[in-house]
Amino acid sequence: MNATRTSEIKRATRETNISCVLNIDGGAQATVKVATGIGFLDHMLTSLATHARWGLVLECTGDLHIDDHHTAEDCGIVLGQAIDAALGDRAGIARFGSAYAPLDEALARSVVDLVTRPSANVSLGLMREMIGTLACENIKHVLDTLAINARITLHVDVIKGDNDHHKAEAAFKSLALALRQAMAREVGGGASTKGVL
Repeated sequence: MNATRTSEIKRATRETNISCVLNIDGGAQATVKVATGIGFLDHMLTSLATHARWGLVLECTGDLHIDDHHTAEDCGIVLGQAIDAALGDRAGIARFGSAYAPLDEALARSVVDLVTRPSANVSLGLMREMIGTLACENIKHVLDTLAINARITLHVDVIKGDNDHHKAEAAFKSLALALRQAMAREVGGGASTKGVL
């Protein structure tokens, strides 16, 4: 197991330049600073880190003159890689997590397995084309990409809601709570019939 459960990932391409420092044991007072150039993406990733009780500094400069896709996708890649690196061999963790989170009229559920078989099933039910300057299709794409790069199994469903901002935020909050539960250190944790995660 990675005793400190921290990681630092840097990724530079012709489309984005990203740096990420993650501490998944940061605690309630941990520093969270997200600056991607996309306000709503900053809001969602800040909410994820805050409610998961992570320390997170993620900064991205991207080709936003084209659109939001590359920045959103690459932030999902880098944060997923940072989670994977911070978890190390994943020994001694609870492994499974599930949580519901409401935001006003919206209600979301997330279920995760930190086994190293990446899979994402995300259903947000968003109706708008954009929230701020982030395309709604890219909100799902961030979660899909994060799951694949973190090598986790992820199910996120918005169960009900009318306001797309509320639905998206409830989804990220429920995911944060599920991840916090699954990442918790546990005596005898990381159980698997295969003997390895």
